[in-house]
Amino acid sequence: MNYFNNSCYICHIAIGEPIIPPGAKQGFIPLVIPLAKGNSGSVTALLRWPTAPPGMDMPVVEVRKYGVWLLAKNVDQYIHRILVEEDAKNSLESVNELFHAAADAGENVYKRGDFAASKVSNLDVYLLKKVGLFPDIIERRVMNHFEKGDHVAAMVTGEFYTKKEHFPGFGRPFVFNAEILLKFVEIFPHYFQSNSVNVFECSLAVFCLLSCRVGRKNEAKNAARGALKSPWWTLGCKYKEVADIAEWEDEQIEYIEDKVSEEGKQEDLKKGKEPAQIALDKAAFLLDLASVEGKWGDFLERIAECYKEAGLHDIARFVLYRD
Repeated sequence: MNYFNNSCYICHIAIGEPIIPPGAKQGFIPLVIPLAKGNSGSVTALLRWPTAPPGMDMPVVEVRKYGVWLLAKNVDQYIHRILVEEDAKNSLESVNELFHAAADAGENVYKRGDFAASKVSNLDVYLLKKVGLFPDIIERRVMNHFEKGDHVAAMVTGEFYTKKEHFPGFGRPFVFNAEILLKFVEIFPHYFQSNSVNVFECSLAVFCLLSCRVGRKNEAKNAARGALKSPWWTLGCKYKEVADIAEWEDEQIEYIEDKVSEEGKQEDLKKGKEPAQIALDKAAFLLDLASVEGKWGDFLERIAECYKEAGLHDIARFVLYRD
Protein backbone atom coordinates (compact mmCIF):
# COMPACT_ATOMS: atom_id res chain seq x y z
CA MET A 1 0.00 0.00 0.00
CA ASN A 2 2.87 2.42 0.72
CA TYR A 3 4.06 2.02 -2.88
CA PHE A 4 0.74 3.22 -4.27
CA ASN A 5 0.44 5.96 -1.66
CA ASN A 6 3.80 7.35 -2.76
CA SER A 7 2.67 7.33 -6.41
CA CYS A 8 -0.47 9.19 -5.40
CA TYR A 9 1.53 11.78 -3.48
CA ILE A 10 3.88 12.35 -6.40
CA CYS A 11 1.03 12.67 -8.89
CA HIS A 12 -0.40 15.51 -6.81
CA ILE A 13 2.99 17.22 -6.69
CA ALA A 14 3.27 16.85 -10.47
CA ILE A 15 -0.03 18.66 -11.02
CA GLY A 16 0.94 21.41 -8.62
CA GLU A 17 -0.92 20.37 -5.46
CA PRO A 18 0.99 20.50 -2.15
CA ILE A 19 1.04 17.31 -0.10
CA ILE A 20 -0.27 17.20 3.46
CA PRO A 21 1.27 15.16 6.31
CA PRO A 22 -0.88 12.10 7.12
CA GLY A 23 -1.38 13.30 10.68
CA ALA A 24 -2.72 16.74 9.70
CA LYS A 25 -6.29 15.69 10.46
CA GLN A 26 -7.45 18.58 12.62
CA GLY A 27 -11.14 19.21 11.90
CA PHE A 28 -11.41 16.15 9.61
CA ILE A 29 -13.33 12.94 10.08
CA PRO A 30 -10.78 10.79 11.97
CA LEU A 31 -10.90 7.89 9.48
CA VAL A 32 -8.95 9.66 6.72
CA ILE A 33 -5.28 9.86 5.77
CA PRO A 34 -4.72 13.28 4.12
CA LEU A 35 -2.73 13.28 0.88
CA ALA A 36 -2.85 16.70 -0.76
CA LYS A 37 -4.61 20.04 -0.83
CA GLY A 38 -6.15 21.17 -4.12
CA ASN A 39 -6.05 24.67 -5.56
CA SER A 40 -9.68 25.18 -4.49
CA GLY A 41 -8.82 24.28 -0.90
CA SER A 42 -10.27 20.78 -1.05
CA VAL A 43 -8.30 17.99 0.60
CA THR A 44 -7.74 14.61 -1.05
CA ALA A 45 -7.30 11.68 1.33
CA LEU A 46 -7.47 7.93 1.72
CA LEU A 47 -10.35 6.49 3.73
CA ARG A 48 -9.61 3.76 6.24
CA TRP A 49 -12.77 1.77 6.92
CA PRO A 50 -12.58 0.64 10.58
CA THR A 51 -13.70 -2.95 9.93
CA ALA A 52 -12.59 -3.46 6.33
CA PRO A 53 -11.76 -7.07 5.36
CA PRO A 54 -8.05 -7.84 4.93
CA GLY A 55 -6.65 -6.73 1.57
CA MET A 56 -9.49 -4.31 0.83
CA ASP A 57 -8.36 -1.21 -1.06
CA MET A 58 -8.62 2.17 0.59
CA PRO A 59 -10.94 4.50 -1.35
CA VAL A 60 -9.69 7.94 -2.39
CA VAL A 61 -11.98 10.66 -1.04
CA GLU A 62 -12.37 14.40 -0.82
CA VAL A 63 -12.65 15.54 2.78
CA ARG A 64 -15.58 17.77 3.62
CA LYS A 65 -16.74 19.28 6.91
CA TYR A 66 -19.55 16.77 7.31
CA GLY A 67 -17.66 13.73 6.04
CA VAL A 68 -16.24 12.57 2.73
CA TRP A 69 -17.04 12.50 -0.98
CA LEU A 70 -15.86 9.43 -2.90
CA LEU A 71 -13.38 10.22 -5.69
CA ALA A 72 -12.24 6.72 -6.64
CA LYS A 73 -12.55 3.20 -5.28
CA ASN A 74 -8.78 2.80 -5.02
CA VAL A 75 -5.49 4.55 -5.76
CA ASP A 76 -4.91 2.75 -9.08
CA GLN A 77 -8.25 3.98 -10.39
CA TYR A 78 -7.54 7.50 -9.14
CA ILE A 79 -4.12 7.65 -10.81
CA HIS A 80 -5.59 6.15 -13.98
CA ARG A 81 -8.15 8.95 -14.20
CA ILE A 82 -5.55 11.68 -13.60
CA LEU A 83 -3.36 10.29 -16.39
CA VAL A 84 -6.25 10.02 -18.86
CA GLU A 85 -7.45 13.55 -18.14
CA GLU A 86 -3.98 15.00 -18.56
CA ASP A 87 -3.44 12.97 -21.74
CA ALA A 88 -6.75 14.28 -23.10
CA LYS A 89 -5.42 17.85 -22.75
CA ASN A 90 -2.74 17.01 -25.34
CA SER A 91 -0.06 18.42 -23.08
CA LEU A 92 2.89 16.13 -23.80
CA GLU A 93 5.15 17.77 -21.24
CA SER A 94 2.54 17.46 -18.49
CA VAL A 95 1.80 13.82 -19.35
CA ASN A 96 5.47 12.88 -19.43
CA GLU A 97 5.97 14.48 -16.02
CA LEU A 98 2.98 12.64 -14.59
CA PHE A 99 4.03 9.27 -15.99
CA HIS A 100 7.50 9.80 -14.61
CA ALA A 101 6.00 10.71 -11.23
CA ALA A 102 3.66 7.73 -11.18
CA ALA A 103 6.49 5.40 -12.22
CA ASP A 104 5.42 1.77 -12.78
CA ALA A 105 2.00 2.41 -11.25
CA GLY A 106 1.20 4.76 -14.14
CA GLU A 107 2.49 2.46 -16.87
CA ASN A 108 0.51 -0.43 -15.41
CA VAL A 109 -2.84 1.36 -15.53
CA TYR A 110 -2.67 3.54 -18.65
CA LYS A 111 -0.66 3.78 -21.86
CA ARG A 112 -0.08 7.25 -23.27
CA GLY A 113 -2.22 7.97 -26.31
CA ASP A 114 -4.88 5.36 -25.53
CA PHE A 115 -7.60 7.97 -25.21
CA ALA A 116 -6.93 9.44 -28.65
CA ALA A 117 -6.54 5.96 -30.16
CA SER A 118 -9.90 4.88 -28.74
CA LYS A 119 -11.74 7.42 -30.96
CA VAL A 120 -14.12 8.04 -28.06
CA SER A 121 -14.92 11.74 -28.34
CA ASN A 122 -16.43 12.11 -24.86
CA LEU A 123 -13.93 11.97 -22.00
CA ASP A 124 -16.57 11.00 -19.41
CA VAL A 125 -17.71 8.06 -21.54
CA TYR A 126 -14.12 6.87 -21.90
CA LEU A 127 -13.52 7.10 -18.15
CA LEU A 128 -16.68 5.15 -17.33
CA LYS A 129 -15.93 2.44 -19.90
CA LYS A 130 -12.18 2.10 -19.51
CA VAL A 131 -11.31 3.30 -16.03
CA GLY A 132 -14.24 2.77 -13.65
CA LEU A 133 -17.35 4.25 -12.13
CA PHE A 134 -16.96 7.71 -10.63
CA PRO A 135 -19.78 9.39 -8.66
CA ASP A 136 -19.18 12.88 -10.06
CA ILE A 137 -19.32 11.63 -13.65
CA ILE A 138 -22.50 9.62 -13.08
CA GLU A 139 -24.19 12.62 -11.46
CA ARG A 140 -23.08 14.86 -14.31
CA ARG A 141 -24.56 12.46 -16.86
CA VAL A 142 -27.87 12.35 -15.00
CA MET A 143 -28.07 16.15 -15.00
CA ASN A 144 -27.15 16.24 -18.69
CA HIS A 145 -30.09 13.92 -19.42
CA PHE A 146 -32.37 16.28 -17.52
CA GLU A 147 -31.11 19.32 -19.38
CA LYS A 148 -31.78 17.55 -22.66
CA GLY A 149 -35.29 16.65 -21.53
CA ASP A 150 -34.57 12.91 -21.47
CA HIS A 151 -36.11 12.28 -18.07
CA VAL A 152 -36.39 8.52 -18.49
CA ALA A 153 -32.64 8.23 -19.09
CA ALA A 154 -32.04 10.45 -16.06
CA MET A 155 -34.20 8.21 -13.86
CA VAL A 156 -32.60 5.02 -15.16
CA THR A 157 -29.07 6.35 -14.62
CA GLY A 158 -30.04 7.53 -11.14
CA GLU A 159 -31.27 4.04 -10.27
CA PHE A 160 -28.10 2.50 -11.72
CA TYR A 161 -26.07 4.75 -9.41
CA THR A 162 -27.69 3.16 -6.34
CA LYS A 163 -26.86 -0.47 -7.12
CA LYS A 164 -25.17 -1.68 -3.96
CA GLU A 165 -22.28 -3.37 -5.74
CA HIS A 166 -21.12 -0.08 -7.27
CA PHE A 167 -20.37 2.05 -4.19
CA PRO A 168 -20.86 -0.17 -1.12
CA GLY A 169 -20.96 1.66 2.19
CA PHE A 170 -21.65 5.09 0.68
CA GLY A 171 -24.97 6.85 1.12
CA ARG A 172 -24.38 9.53 -1.52
CA PRO A 173 -25.92 7.59 -4.47
CA PHE A 174 -29.21 7.24 -2.57
CA VAL A 175 -29.20 10.92 -1.62
CA PHE A 176 -28.66 11.94 -5.23
CA ASN A 177 -31.38 9.58 -6.41
CA ALA A 178 -33.77 11.12 -3.90
CA GLU A 179 -32.90 14.56 -5.25
CA ILE A 180 -33.55 13.38 -8.81
CA LEU A 181 -36.94 11.96 -7.84
CA LEU A 182 -37.84 15.33 -6.35
CA LYS A 183 -36.72 17.06 -9.55
CA PHE A 184 -39.08 14.79 -11.44
CA VAL A 185 -41.90 15.94 -9.16
CA GLU A 186 -40.96 19.56 -9.93
CA ILE A 187 -40.70 19.23 -13.70
CA PHE A 188 -43.64 16.87 -14.28
CA PRO A 189 -46.34 19.60 -14.27
CA HIS A 190 -44.48 21.39 -17.06
CA TYR A 191 -45.07 18.39 -19.30
CA PHE A 192 -48.79 19.07 -19.25
CA GLN A 193 -48.27 22.80 -19.63
CA SER A 194 -46.08 22.36 -22.70
CA ASN A 195 -48.11 19.54 -24.30
CA SER A 196 -51.68 20.29 -25.39
CA VAL A 197 -54.34 18.00 -23.92
CA ASN A 198 -57.95 18.13 -25.14
CA VAL A 199 -61.00 18.20 -22.88
CA PHE A 200 -61.48 14.42 -23.13
CA GLU A 201 -57.89 13.83 -21.97
CA CYS A 202 -57.91 16.50 -19.29
CA SER A 203 -59.22 14.41 -16.36
CA LEU A 204 -56.81 11.59 -17.17
CA ALA A 205 -53.94 14.08 -17.39
CA VAL A 206 -54.77 15.53 -13.98
CA PHE A 207 -55.03 12.04 -12.48
CA CYS A 208 -51.65 11.05 -13.95
CA LEU A 209 -50.10 14.29 -12.72
CA LEU A 210 -51.28 13.86 -9.15
CA SER A 211 -50.44 10.16 -9.04
CA CYS A 212 -46.98 10.69 -10.41
CA ARG A 213 -46.18 13.62 -8.14
CA VAL A 214 -47.33 11.78 -5.02
CA GLY A 215 -45.61 8.56 -6.10
CA ARG A 216 -42.27 10.18 -6.91
CA LYS A 217 -42.30 12.20 -3.70
CA ASN A 218 -42.84 9.02 -1.70
CA GLU A 219 -40.02 7.35 -3.63
CA ALA A 220 -37.76 10.30 -2.85
CA LYS A 221 -38.67 10.06 0.83
CA ASN A 222 -37.91 6.33 0.86
CA ALA A 223 -34.64 6.85 -1.01
CA ALA A 224 -33.57 9.44 1.56
CA ARG A 225 -34.47 7.11 4.41
CA GLY A 226 -32.46 4.39 2.70
CA ALA A 227 -29.50 6.77 2.45
CA LEU A 228 -29.63 7.37 6.19
CA LYS A 229 -29.04 3.66 6.79
CA SER A 230 -25.51 4.28 5.50
CA PRO A 231 -22.95 6.18 7.59
CA TRP A 232 -24.11 9.78 7.68
CA TRP A 233 -20.62 10.98 6.86
CA THR A 234 -20.96 9.33 3.41
CA LEU A 235 -24.06 11.31 2.38
CA GLY A 236 -22.04 13.97 0.53
CA CYS A 237 -24.04 16.75 2.21
CA LYS A 238 -25.43 17.84 5.57
CA TYR A 239 -27.51 15.31 7.47
CA LYS A 240 -30.40 17.80 7.74
CA GLU A 241 -30.73 18.10 3.96
CA VAL A 242 -31.38 14.36 3.71
CA ALA A 243 -33.53 14.23 6.84
CA ASP A 244 -35.76 16.92 5.33
CA ILE A 245 -36.35 14.81 2.21
CA ALA A 246 -36.96 11.78 4.46
CA GLU A 247 -39.48 13.88 6.40
CA TRP A 248 -37.77 13.13 9.69
CA GLU A 249 -37.44 15.65 12.49
CA ASP A 250 -34.94 14.84 15.25
CA GLU A 251 -36.19 11.33 15.98
CA GLN A 252 -33.22 9.62 14.34
CA ILE A 253 -30.72 11.74 16.24
CA GLU A 254 -32.62 11.06 19.48
CA TYR A 255 -32.64 7.33 18.69
CA ILE A 256 -28.86 7.29 18.20
CA GLU A 257 -28.27 9.34 21.34
CA ASP A 258 -30.23 6.71 23.24
CA LYS A 259 -28.19 3.91 21.65
CA VAL A 260 -24.85 5.41 22.73
CA SER A 261 -26.03 5.92 26.32
CA GLU A 262 -25.28 3.50 29.16
CA GLU A 263 -28.96 2.55 29.17
CA GLY A 264 -28.75 1.69 25.48
CA LYS A 265 -25.70 -0.50 26.11
CA GLN A 266 -27.42 -2.39 28.93
CA GLU A 267 -30.45 -2.92 26.72
CA ASP A 268 -28.29 -4.45 23.98
CA LEU A 269 -26.53 -6.69 26.50
CA LYS A 270 -29.90 -7.97 27.71
CA LYS A 271 -30.77 -8.82 24.11
CA GLY A 272 -27.65 -10.99 23.94
CA LYS A 273 -25.52 -8.78 21.73
CA GLU A 274 -21.77 -9.30 22.10
CA PRO A 275 -19.92 -6.49 23.95
CA ALA A 276 -17.44 -6.09 21.07
CA GLN A 277 -20.29 -5.59 18.58
CA ILE A 278 -21.99 -3.11 20.91
CA ALA A 279 -18.74 -1.13 21.04
CA LEU A 280 -18.40 -1.14 17.24
CA ASP A 281 -22.01 -0.05 16.82
CA LYS A 282 -21.47 2.74 19.34
CA ALA A 283 -18.39 3.96 17.45
CA ALA A 284 -20.42 4.07 14.23
CA PHE A 285 -23.25 5.95 15.97
CA LEU A 286 -20.80 8.47 17.43
CA LEU A 287 -19.34 9.09 13.98
CA ASP A 288 -22.86 9.74 12.71
CA LEU A 289 -23.54 12.21 15.52
CA ALA A 290 -20.22 13.98 14.93
CA SER A 291 -21.06 14.37 11.25
CA VAL A 292 -24.30 16.26 11.93
CA GLU A 293 -22.40 19.43 12.82
CA GLY A 294 -18.96 18.35 11.64
CA LYS A 295 -17.60 18.60 15.19
CA TRP A 296 -15.21 15.67 14.97
CA GLY A 297 -12.90 16.79 17.75
CA ASP A 298 -15.69 16.61 20.32
CA PHE A 299 -16.09 12.86 19.75
CA LEU A 300 -12.54 11.56 19.15
CA GLU A 301 -11.83 10.20 22.62
CA ARG A 302 -15.17 8.40 22.87
CA ILE A 303 -14.82 6.90 19.38
CA ALA A 304 -11.29 5.69 20.10
CA GLU A 305 -12.42 4.17 23.40
CA CYS A 306 -15.12 2.21 21.57
CA TYR A 307 -12.56 0.71 19.19
CA LYS A 308 -10.37 -0.23 22.15
CA GLU A 309 -13.33 -2.00 23.78
CA ALA A 310 -13.92 -3.85 20.51
CA GLY A 311 -10.29 -4.97 20.43
CA LEU A 312 -9.34 -2.77 17.45
CA HIS A 313 -6.37 -1.06 19.11
CA ASP A 314 -4.71 -0.08 15.80
CA ILE A 315 -7.86 1.74 14.71
CA ALA A 316 -8.14 3.43 18.12
CA ARG A 317 -4.58 4.76 17.79
CA PHE A 318 -5.26 5.81 14.20
CA VAL A 319 -8.35 7.79 15.20
CA LEU A 320 -6.36 9.76 17.77
CA TYR A 321 -3.17 10.14 15.70
CA ARG A 322 -2.14 13.72 14.92
CA ASP A 323 1.17 15.23 13.80
